[in-house]
Amino acid sequence: MGVIEAEGLIRRFGDKEAVAGVDLSIGDGEIYGFLGPNGAGKSTTVKMLCTLLAPSGGRASVLGFDVATQSDDIRLRIGVALQEASLDPKQTGRELLKLHARLYGLSHADATRRVNELERLVDIGDDLDQRIGGYSGGMRRRLDLAASLLHEPRILFLDEPTTGLDPVSRVKVWDEVRRLNTELGMTIFLTTQYLEEADELADRVGIIAAGKIVAEGTPTELKRRVGNDLVIATVTGDVADAAAAVAAIPGVTSVEHHGHEVTIAVTDGASTVSPIAIALNGCGVKVTGLTVRTPTLDDVFLDVTGNRMEESVA
Repeated sequence: MGVIEAEGLIRRFGDKEAVAGVDLSIGDGEIYGFLGPNGAGKSTTVKMLCTLLAPSGGRASVLGFDVATQSDDIRLRIGVALQEASLDPKQTGRELLKLHARLYGLSHADATRRVNELERLVDIGDDLDQRIGGYSGGMRRRLDLAASLLHEPRILFLDEPTTGLDPVSRVKVWDEVRRLNTELGMTIFLTTQYLEEADELADRVGIIAAGKIVAEGTPTELKRRVGNDLVIATVTGDVADAAAAVAAIPGVTSVEHHGHEVTIAVTDGASTVSPIAIALNGCGVKVTGLTVRTPTLDDVFLDVTGNRMEESVA
């Protein structure tokens, strides 16, 4: 049994079913990436697991405690950093961390010790003693992460922790997530709309769309289901005819078309690209681009939903 379990988890808002029957089983010490565009149900699922929203149906447990009936037991054992950090702009960073520590029942001495231990994570130098109102977005995110770790939780929920951060700040958060997992064995539930983030950090990824998990596995497993290599053809003309023309070529395992692009999964890109070019040339379309590459999680998302992740996010 996993440290996070869900079976048929549902959340409705009026007539809208934001989460439509999610099943989860996440093991101790795992980094689980929950990948999907805005509005897919990621944050709503997290809020139910963190006991901030009551499920409309199904069941879920965290560390063996039921989310609907044992919320206090769960909240004492988890850390949560949501998309919108609730930080008092008039406090200093150090004051906020000490307040959070005392609210979790730490003594004054233990609170001071934990704040000192987390100073490296905050990584804002002397600004830890400045008012939060003057912090950058990256500083606020790192401070919120530190606050979620004060009581040394068993499980850390991170809801899109790097949204809006610059590349340097994003990498710092990634490094800290890895450290928490490898050095402390912390289980981390990470929601993200960034494909690279899920690929970089997660042991396993669940892809959610329209409130349902549509694919799950390690990043490598998910990419293999698309094919070993991908040939991407950009064409002008009838894209459906182009897709049909290459579907029967030996070595082609699947074909998807979207807009002016045909994505062809093949067992060997180098040996198949020439027959694909010949087939496209013979079906009356004009080929404006032809490239070979390995699959990405965006290709997986396209395969299981029919849309590209970036377009769903937009």
